[in-house]
Amino acid sequence: MLRWLVAILIIANLLMFAVARGAFGPLPSAGGREPHHLLQQVRPESLAARPLRADEAGDQAVVGGPAPAAPVQSTPLGK
Repeated sequence: MLRWLVAILIIANLLMFAVARGAFGPLPSAGGREPHHLLQQVRPESLAARPLRADEAGDQAVVGGPAPAAPVQSTPLGK
């Protein structure tokens, strides 16, 4: 019984190795996804990335800083 399990696992590993090496064609994640969307863009030159100004960055999270204190008020429970 254990021999069959080991044999099945070896065959499964060889099959996955062949898939990873591209024996059955390229993987779906190898290329761009849905490239036809790039052709359907309307005026792609009008899209521009720009840095945020200080007044716009108020709602942005500060990475690496201390976590702000939560505005929670609590009272002890009465018995």
